[in-house]
Amino acid sequence: MSSEEPLLSMEDVEVHFEESTGLFDFRSEPDVVRAVDGVSLDVFEQDVVALVGESGCGKTTLGKTAIGLQRPTGGSVSYRGQDIWNARDGRGDVEIPFGDIRRSLQIIHQDPGSSLNPNRRVMKILEVPLKRWQSQMSAGDRRREVLSMLQEVGMSPPEDYAGRYPHQLSGGEKQRVALVRALLMDPDLILADEAISALDVSLRVEMMDLMLDLQKRYDTSFLFISHDLSNARYFAAHAGGRIGVMYLGQLVEVGPAEQIINDPQHPYTKVLRWATPDLNPGSGGGEPPVRKIDIPDPKNPPSGCRFHTRCPEARETCTKQIPPEYTYDELHTVQCFREDDTHEYWSSQQLEDTDAELFKAADD
Repeated sequence: MSSEEPLLSMEDVEVHFEESTGLFDFRSEPDVVRAVDGVSLDVFEQDVVALVGESGCGKTTLGKTAIGLQRPTGGSVSYRGQDIWNARDGRGDVEIPFGDIRRSLQIIHQDPGSSLNPNRRVMKILEVPLKRWQSQMSAGDRRREVLSMLQEVGMSPPEDYAGRYPHQLSGGEKQRVALVRALLMDPDLILADEAISALDVSLRVEMMDLMLDLQKRYDTSFLFISHDLSNARYFAAHAGGRIGVMYLGQLVEVGPAEQIINDPQHPYTKVLRWATPDLNPGSGGGEPPVRKIDIPDPKNPPSGCRFHTRCPEARETCTKQIPPEYTYDELHTVQCFREDDTHEYWSSQQLEDTDAELFKAADD
């Protein structure tokens, strides 16, 4: 995979937001939220990357930046070598128009109902991408294509579902309609942003299996976002894909799914694994691998390694220096000084454990 040209490439991407002050607070400088801070990631053809991390870590912002829905404040995002925002703004030699890029990079949301027009039947909703991108198709061909796709995602009889309004569908059925709409755009990559988290537990595996089956049939890639490491493991592992672990706007570890689960290298990845009973059935009986519970404020992240305030392996060096990306194994990278046997980390002072408390995993 590493020898291929990436389908999508993010280089040192930053997304910083200014939080406005109060209406009458003229003297205060606005707070800056560093939602994404220096992330580089490549996604390849027919690839699956699952992003996982606690609520507020920046994974959704990174996903939306990847597909051109969020403009980065630093770094670059390229689709097949074309800078997405140069294409959007018409800067330089644009080889791939922005419209074609947006067609190729699609999204399905956590709440698909919010993206489905409540006043239109399913058939009309799903005809829209065909009318726009395949204008040569006749009305009869469009109808047959929509019915075929509904059948393919298990909505049978398709004529029945095609005639319904969104409010007449269950959450899982709405998600299938959203998935069909994305696939009708003939995308190269689909961002699945917490696409299964709102479903009943019994339906999550079924939906993931469906997405994986369609991913193979339609030769598309998936950027799958989840706060649940067990879901990320299931989705990425069954596709031979990777898991990316985010913490406070940074991608601290990326690697093949089974390596991330069975041989995690970053201390934060070990925390996520410990806090996921499905992956670590005995975790409840041992001490959590953290020094304290509180997650720092993304408006004022810690200096140096951002995880050092919670990391049981942290040393004085971690408070001052930002770890670079180390290659642990093929396709497996980690941002932790412990990967470098010669780093001054090993001779620096161990941070004292002054905040030993029971760890409670964030649910969101």
